[in-house]
Amino acid sequence: MRGRTHAPWAVCAAAAVLVAAGCGGGGESSGAVLSASWGDPQNPLEPANTNEVQGGKVLSMIFRGLKQYDPETAEAKDMLAEKIETSDSRNFRITVKDGWTFSNGEKVTARSFVDAWNYGASAENNQKNAYFFQYIEGYDKTHPDSGRQRADTLSGLEVVDDLTFTVRLSQKFSSFPDTLGYAAFVPLPRAFFDDHDAWLEKPVGNGPYAVESYTKGAQLTLRTWQDYPGPDKARNDGVDLRVYTDTNTAYTDLLARNLDLVDDVPASQLKNVDTDLEGRYINTPAGIIQTLAFPYYDKNWDRKGMEKVRKGLSRAIDREQITETIFRRTRTPATDWTSPVLGEEGGYRAGLCGDACEYDPEAAKKLVEEGGGLPGGQVRITYNADTGSHREWVDALCNSVNNALGDDKACVGNPIGTFADFRSQITDRNMSGPFRAGWQMDYPLIQNFLQPLYYTDASSNDGKWSNARFDRLVDEANAETDTAAAIEKFQQAEEVVRDDMAAIPLWYQNGSAGYSERLSDVSLNPFSIPVYDRIQVS
Repeated sequence: MRGRTHAPWAVCAAAAVLVAAGCGGGGESSGAVLSASWGDPQNPLEPANTNEVQGGKVLSMIFRGLKQYDPETAEAKDMLAEKIETSDSRNFRITVKDGWTFSNGEKVTARSFVDAWNYGASAENNQKNAYFFQYIEGYDKTHPDSGRQRADTLSGLEVVDDLTFTVRLSQKFSSFPDTLGYAAFVPLPRAFFDDHDAWLEKPVGNGPYAVESYTKGAQLTLRTWQDYPGPDKARNDGVDLRVYTDTNTAYTDLLARNLDLVDDVPASQLKNVDTDLEGRYINTPAGIIQTLAFPYYDKNWDRKGMEKVRKGLSRAIDREQITETIFRRTRTPATDWTSPVLGEEGGYRAGLCGDACEYDPEAAKKLVEEGGGLPGGQVRITYNADTGSHREWVDALCNSVNNALGDDKACVGNPIGTFADFRSQITDRNMSGPFRAGWQMDYPLIQNFLQPLYYTDASSNDGKWSNARFDRLVDEANAETDTAAAIEKFQQAEEVVRDDMAAIPLWYQNGSAGYSERLSDVSLNPFSIPVYDRIQVS
């Protein structure tokens, strides 16, 4: 899910948690509600159980954590944190700001955080983001790799008083504070624990918006919380997130003035968007990469020689042509597994993929043959058909592969109707071939593009790739207190991903959005998420 700058090595994933923090604050509400396109999330909106964009988008509106990521720079800034102190990068003392409440009036305390983190880390609660608590001492007992859970709470968490708690990590982690803007670390009210089912029906948070109602498949209704104590108060009266299963339909509704905001302009409309919207179109670089992932739990894709097949498929993809003709340069061919948004100082290395990411039909065919051929003689690329213009690019990609391999049936698309169903099939390990994968950074540093996606059993390692050397290098990088040394270790880990072609990098993606005449002050943050609380409605 996910996004990501600020600090060297935070352990975050889902990107969507990153909207306005401490910026643009205040502002009088314009007294109107805006409507925006959306897709049903995979799971209920539990903060520690959401690792995809649609659910994360909502969490970023209804919650605030100890840190919040700046909507312009993505820097981790204090939100509910009064101070976070450490003398050894392993023991942290956290003071929570006084005066914060949840939208139901309950006070946000140190206990609100500790209870939420213990819940997220417990294996019994089956939270997808439990992994993000792994550095806190006691995680091996609340979430063991095997066997029964041996503790209900993390031994490394302790409430000191109403507004203070301590955290002890199992190893040094100098950038731990910068991970605390991720959604898994937000506080939870007692209502979450006292009547969990009721809370899931209507989540209660502490952010600038409150959930009014949610009808799956139709709409999530959010209204501005007038008593919100934070500096980034909403400048509108609310947002209606309307569910669309086709981005072209959303775009048509925008043109017909039946919708105010589309944050994923379909590829088929890019040739018309400037004229259609008369300047109300945003196209800006974002920390997003699209890849093809593989099901390593399927022996057909994890047999000896398959790294050559994966490299052959990569060389069969004409990235230049696809990004030009399908995406009209709103995408850029990828040459590594991170993003240019990082910059060299953040770990990006242009061209790391080398010739394995260069289109060469003859080399592609040879590599596939040397690797033992395509499993079953064909690859079926699975994708969700409801958002992102995926059908167009998958068809174009398969056409490129078929031409390179000299077989018009070597590659076919395998559409799944909705994003939620697509994610469920991935989670249930039902993939039998390559599938669409994307990553929206949580902060622009190299760790976030590597650890959540490729570390053994990481929360977003959907293909279940595993490599002991990669894991060791990541662990060593996380323990580094020197930024340059840590980045160098992460770059070595990325080379392991490259050598095995753990996933095929496709292209870096811009954020795009179109909006109606009713809206002003519309922007996307570096993670391509609309900064909803800044939008004004006339």
